[in-house]
Amino acid sequence: MELDHLVINTLRGMEDAARIFTALGFALTPRGYHSLGSVNHLAVVPGAYLELVGLPETGKQRQEVLDSPLGLSGLVFKTDDPDALYARLTAQGLAVAEPIAFSRPVELADETRHARFRTVRLAPTVFPAGRVYFCQHFTPELVWRPEDMTHPNGFRAMSRLVADSPDPEAEAALYARVLGIEVERADAGWLLELGAFALELRQGPRHRFACAVLDFDDCTTLAARATVTQGVNWAGTAAGGTLSIAALDLGLVCRAAR
Repeated sequence: MELDHLVINTLRGMEDAARIFTALGFALTPRGYHSLGSVNHLAVVPGAYLELVGLPETGKQRQEVLDSPLGLSGLVFKTDDPDALYARLTAQGLAVAEPIAFSRPVELADETRHARFRTVRLAPTVFPAGRVYFCQHFTPELVWRPEDMTHPNGFRAMSRLVADSPDPEAEAALYARVLGIEVERADAGWLLELGAFALELRQGPRHRFACAVLDFDDCTTLAARATVTQGVNWAGTAAGGTLSIAALDLGLVCRAAR
Protein backbone atom coordinates (compact mmCIF):
# COMPACT_ATOMS: atom_id res chain seq x y z
CA MET A 1 0.00 0.00 0.00
CA GLU A 2 1.27 3.49 -0.89
CA LEU A 3 0.23 7.06 -0.31
CA ASP A 4 -1.58 8.65 -3.25
CA HIS A 5 -2.24 12.12 -1.87
CA LEU A 6 -3.11 14.30 1.11
CA VAL A 7 -6.06 16.67 0.95
CA ILE A 8 -6.34 20.21 2.33
CA ASN A 9 -9.96 21.36 2.34
CA THR A 10 -10.35 25.05 1.52
CA LEU A 11 -14.18 24.92 1.39
CA ARG A 12 -15.07 28.29 -0.20
CA GLY A 13 -11.65 29.84 0.30
CA MET A 14 -9.82 28.42 -2.71
CA GLU A 15 -8.76 31.79 -4.14
CA ASP A 16 -6.97 32.78 -0.95
CA ALA A 17 -5.51 29.31 -0.40
CA ALA A 18 -4.08 29.16 -3.92
CA ARG A 19 -2.62 32.65 -3.50
CA ILE A 20 -0.89 31.64 -0.27
CA PHE A 21 0.54 28.37 -1.58
CA THR A 22 1.77 30.04 -4.77
CA ALA A 23 3.40 32.82 -2.74
CA LEU A 24 5.10 30.17 -0.61
CA GLY A 25 6.71 28.68 -3.72
CA PHE A 26 4.51 25.67 -4.46
CA ALA A 27 3.99 25.19 -8.20
CA LEU A 28 0.25 24.59 -8.32
CA THR A 29 -1.44 22.98 -11.31
CA PRO A 30 -4.18 25.03 -13.03
CA ARG A 31 -7.54 24.84 -11.33
CA GLY A 32 -9.34 21.59 -11.98
CA TYR A 33 -13.11 21.10 -12.04
CA HIS A 34 -14.30 17.68 -10.91
CA SER A 35 -17.45 16.18 -12.36
CA LEU A 36 -18.57 15.52 -8.75
CA GLY A 37 -18.83 19.26 -7.99
CA SER A 38 -15.49 20.34 -6.54
CA VAL A 39 -12.43 22.29 -7.66
CA ASN A 40 -8.77 21.65 -6.96
CA HIS A 41 -5.14 22.60 -7.38
CA LEU A 42 -2.30 20.10 -6.96
CA ALA A 43 1.26 20.42 -5.72
CA VAL A 44 2.70 17.35 -7.41
CA VAL A 45 5.78 15.37 -6.36
CA PRO A 46 6.99 12.02 -7.68
CA GLY A 47 4.45 9.35 -6.83
CA ALA A 48 2.07 11.54 -4.81
CA TYR A 49 0.62 15.02 -4.47
CA LEU A 50 -0.77 17.56 -2.04
CA GLU A 51 -4.28 18.57 -3.09
CA LEU A 52 -6.09 21.80 -2.34
CA VAL A 53 -9.78 21.01 -2.75
CA GLY A 54 -12.76 23.33 -2.50
CA LEU A 55 -16.18 24.16 -3.86
CA PRO A 56 -17.07 26.02 -7.05
CA GLU A 57 -18.81 29.38 -6.73
CA THR A 58 -21.87 28.08 -8.58
CA GLY A 59 -23.26 24.79 -9.80
CA LYS A 60 -23.01 21.32 -8.35
CA GLN A 61 -21.55 21.18 -4.82
CA ARG A 62 -19.69 18.06 -3.69
CA GLN A 63 -21.34 17.01 -0.44
CA GLU A 64 -18.36 15.15 1.04
CA VAL A 65 -16.25 18.31 0.72
CA LEU A 66 -19.00 20.36 2.38
CA ASP A 67 -19.15 17.83 5.20
CA SER A 68 -15.37 17.69 5.75
CA PRO A 69 -13.44 19.95 8.14
CA LEU A 70 -11.34 22.88 7.00
CA GLY A 71 -7.63 22.15 6.60
CA LEU A 72 -6.10 18.68 6.52
CA SER A 73 -9.10 16.50 5.84
CA GLY A 74 -8.16 13.69 3.49
CA LEU A 75 -5.78 10.74 3.47
CA VAL A 76 -5.78 8.86 0.19
CA PHE A 77 -4.02 5.62 -0.70
CA LYS A 78 -3.41 4.02 -4.08
CA THR A 79 -5.36 1.07 -5.40
CA ASP A 80 -5.33 -0.69 -8.75
CA ASP A 81 -8.47 -2.77 -8.08
CA PRO A 82 -11.28 -0.83 -6.38
CA ASP A 83 -13.77 -3.66 -6.73
CA ALA A 84 -11.56 -6.21 -4.96
CA LEU A 85 -10.74 -3.64 -2.29
CA TYR A 86 -14.42 -2.87 -1.75
CA ALA A 87 -15.17 -6.59 -1.43
CA ARG A 88 -12.37 -7.09 1.11
CA LEU A 89 -13.37 -4.13 3.27
CA THR A 90 -17.05 -5.04 3.30
CA ALA A 91 -16.15 -8.63 4.14
CA GLN A 92 -14.31 -7.26 7.17
CA GLY A 93 -17.54 -5.62 8.30
CA LEU A 94 -16.39 -2.06 7.60
CA ALA A 95 -18.71 0.69 6.42
CA VAL A 96 -17.53 1.58 2.93
CA ALA A 97 -19.14 3.24 -0.09
CA GLU A 98 -19.24 1.45 -3.43
CA PRO A 99 -16.58 2.51 -5.96
CA ILE A 100 -17.40 5.71 -7.83
CA ALA A 101 -15.89 7.10 -11.02
CA PHE A 102 -15.31 10.76 -11.83
CA SER A 103 -13.08 12.99 -13.93
CA ARG A 104 -11.79 16.49 -14.53
CA PRO A 105 -10.67 18.17 -17.77
CA VAL A 106 -6.96 18.89 -18.26
CA GLU A 107 -5.99 21.58 -20.74
CA LEU A 108 -2.91 20.61 -22.74
CA ALA A 109 -1.10 22.68 -25.34
CA ASP A 110 -3.08 21.32 -28.27
CA GLU A 111 -6.08 19.53 -26.78
CA THR A 112 -8.32 18.99 -23.76
CA ARG A 113 -8.21 15.58 -22.16
CA HIS A 114 -9.88 14.19 -19.04
CA ALA A 115 -8.07 12.87 -15.99
CA ARG A 116 -10.13 9.90 -14.82
CA PHE A 117 -10.32 8.27 -11.40
CA ARG A 118 -12.19 5.62 -9.46
CA THR A 119 -12.32 5.75 -5.68
CA VAL A 120 -13.43 3.69 -2.69
CA ARG A 121 -14.26 5.72 0.39
CA LEU A 122 -14.58 4.53 3.97
CA ALA A 123 -17.55 5.96 5.87
CA PRO A 124 -16.74 8.92 8.16
CA THR A 125 -17.62 6.75 11.16
CA VAL A 126 -14.64 4.47 10.50
CA PHE A 127 -11.96 7.18 10.79
CA PRO A 128 -13.62 10.35 12.16
CA ALA A 129 -10.51 12.52 11.66
CA GLY A 130 -11.29 13.01 7.96
CA ARG A 131 -11.91 11.36 4.63
CA VAL A 132 -9.94 8.15 4.20
CA TYR A 133 -10.20 6.59 0.79
CA PHE A 134 -8.41 4.81 -2.06
CA CYS A 135 -7.87 6.10 -5.58
CA GLN A 136 -7.26 4.35 -8.88
CA HIS A 137 -5.74 6.51 -11.63
CA PHE A 138 -6.68 5.63 -15.20
CA THR A 139 -4.67 8.55 -16.62
CA PRO A 140 -1.63 9.06 -14.37
CA GLU A 141 0.22 10.81 -17.19
CA LEU A 142 -2.23 13.72 -16.81
CA VAL A 143 -1.49 14.05 -13.09
CA TRP A 144 2.24 13.41 -12.80
CA ARG A 145 3.58 15.69 -15.53
CA PRO A 146 7.28 16.60 -15.32
CA GLU A 147 6.60 20.31 -15.79
CA ASP A 148 4.43 20.33 -12.64
CA MET A 149 6.95 18.70 -10.32
CA THR A 150 9.55 21.46 -10.03
CA HIS A 151 8.69 23.77 -7.13
CA PRO A 152 10.45 27.12 -6.54
CA ASN A 153 10.60 26.34 -2.80
CA GLY A 154 12.20 22.91 -3.30
CA PHE A 155 9.16 20.85 -2.22
CA ARG A 156 9.94 17.20 -2.89
CA ALA A 157 7.80 14.83 -0.76
CA MET A 158 5.24 14.25 1.95
CA SER A 159 6.81 12.01 4.55
CA ARG A 160 4.32 11.82 7.42
CA LEU A 161 0.78 12.55 8.55
CA VAL A 162 0.19 12.91 12.29
CA ALA A 163 -3.33 12.13 13.51
CA ASP A 164 -4.71 12.70 16.99
CA SER A 165 -7.06 10.16 18.54
CA PRO A 166 -8.61 9.58 21.99
CA ASP A 167 -7.60 5.92 21.53
CA PRO A 168 -4.56 5.87 19.22
CA GLU A 169 -3.73 2.21 19.84
CA ALA A 170 -7.15 0.99 18.71
CA GLU A 171 -7.27 3.37 15.76
CA ALA A 172 -3.77 2.39 14.63
CA ALA A 173 -4.83 -1.27 14.74
CA LEU A 174 -7.85 -0.43 12.57
CA TYR A 175 -5.67 1.36 10.02
CA ALA A 176 -3.35 -1.66 9.98
CA ARG A 177 -6.33 -3.91 9.31
CA VAL A 178 -7.61 -1.71 6.48
CA LEU A 179 -4.19 -1.28 4.87
CA GLY A 180 -2.98 -4.82 5.43
CA ILE A 181 0.27 -3.74 7.10
CA GLU A 182 1.90 -3.93 10.52
CA VAL A 183 1.72 -1.25 13.20
CA GLU A 184 4.66 -0.37 15.46
CA ARG A 185 4.96 1.34 18.82
CA ALA A 186 6.62 4.74 18.50
CA ASP A 187 7.85 7.25 21.07
CA ALA A 188 4.85 9.53 20.59
CA GLY A 189 2.25 6.86 19.81
CA TRP A 190 1.79 4.31 17.04
CA LEU A 191 3.33 4.21 13.59
CA LEU A 192 2.33 2.66 10.27
CA GLU A 193 4.97 2.79 7.57
CA LEU A 194 4.10 2.76 3.87
CA GLY A 195 7.40 3.01 2.06
CA ALA A 196 8.77 6.55 2.37
CA PHE A 197 5.54 7.76 4.01
CA ALA A 198 4.36 7.10 7.56
CA LEU A 199 1.08 7.57 9.42
CA GLU A 200 1.51 8.41 13.10
CA LEU A 201 -1.32 8.07 15.63
CA ARG A 202 -0.90 9.92 18.90
CA GLN A 203 -3.00 10.67 21.97
CA GLY A 204 -5.32 13.65 21.61
CA PRO A 205 -8.66 14.89 22.96
CA ARG A 206 -10.43 14.52 19.60
CA HIS A 207 -10.07 12.84 16.25
CA ARG A 208 -8.22 15.06 13.76
CA PHE A 209 -5.44 15.12 11.22
CA ALA A 210 -3.13 17.33 13.25
CA CYS A 211 -0.29 18.09 10.84
CA ALA A 212 1.61 16.86 7.82
CA VAL A 213 5.38 16.66 7.45
CA LEU A 214 6.73 17.96 4.13
CA ASP A 215 10.26 17.49 2.82
CA PHE A 216 12.17 20.13 0.86
CA ASP A 217 15.61 20.29 -0.73
CA ASP A 218 16.21 22.86 2.00
CA CYS A 219 13.92 25.37 3.68
CA THR A 220 15.81 28.58 2.84
CA THR A 221 13.47 29.70 0.08
CA LEU A 222 10.36 28.56 1.94
CA ALA A 223 11.38 30.45 5.07
CA ALA A 224 12.11 33.63 3.14
CA ARG A 225 8.79 33.47 1.31
CA ALA A 226 6.82 32.60 4.44
CA THR A 227 8.04 35.64 6.35
CA VAL A 228 6.58 37.98 3.70
CA THR A 229 3.38 36.09 2.85
CA GLN A 230 0.22 37.52 4.36
CA GLY A 231 -1.75 35.05 6.45
CA VAL A 232 1.23 32.79 7.16
CA ASN A 233 3.25 32.27 10.31
CA TRP A 234 6.71 30.66 10.10
CA ALA A 235 8.67 29.45 13.11
CA GLY A 236 12.00 27.93 12.16
CA THR A 237 15.23 28.21 10.22
CA ALA A 238 16.65 27.10 6.87
CA ALA A 239 16.90 23.60 8.34
CA GLY A 240 13.17 23.39 8.99
CA GLY A 241 10.28 24.70 10.98
CA THR A 242 6.52 24.95 11.30
CA LEU A 243 4.25 26.67 8.82
CA SER A 244 0.85 27.80 10.13
CA ILE A 245 -2.00 29.16 8.00
CA ALA A 246 -4.79 30.34 10.28
CA ALA A 247 -7.38 30.80 7.51
CA LEU A 248 -7.10 27.08 6.71
CA ASP A 249 -6.65 25.87 10.30
CA LEU A 250 -3.51 24.26 8.92
CA GLY A 251 -0.17 23.26 10.38
CA LEU A 252 2.68 21.89 8.27
CA VAL A 253 6.02 20.69 9.61
CA CYS A 254 8.65 21.48 6.99
CA ARG A 255 12.12 19.97 6.98
CA ALA A 256 15.21 19.92 4.82
CA ALA A 257 15.64 16.43 3.40
CA ARG A 258 19.32 16.84 2.49
